[in-house]
Amino acid sequence: MIERVATCRCGQLRVACTGDPIRVSVCHCLECQKRSGSAFATQARWPEAQVEVIGTASLWSRAGDSGSLSTYRFCPACGATMAYVNEAMPGMIAVPVGAFADPKFPSPRFSVYEERKHAWVAVLGDDVDHQE
Repeated sequence: MIERVATCRCGQLRVACTGDPIRVSVCHCLECQKRSGSAFATQARWPEAQVEVIGTASLWSRAGDSGSLSTYRFCPACGATMAYVNEAMPGMIAVPVGAFADPKFPSPRFSVYEERKHAWVAVLGDDVDHQE
């Protein structure tokens, strides 16, 4: 079975994910833009049983645009967000795709909050579900 390991920038915090992700998505909401420092965020989700967080993580929570609570695990040394859970998707853990540093990572199949998408951004693919 495939295992993917995401690491923070300093390497202190790692997230090991077993198997293929259940969902890979791009989010254009303003909070994800802030979290990623980019015009969007790309994340992959696995069932909690297939994810192991290794190292010391700090936690921070906030209500999202939908009103549901998200709790983030980030490295207390370098500040990188490494994993998060959202009440709207119980039993699932999301990991930022960039933390895997793998250009061959599976492409997103969902693009959400597109009403907040920057005009110059295009999420391509015949099988992408585009949601406002």
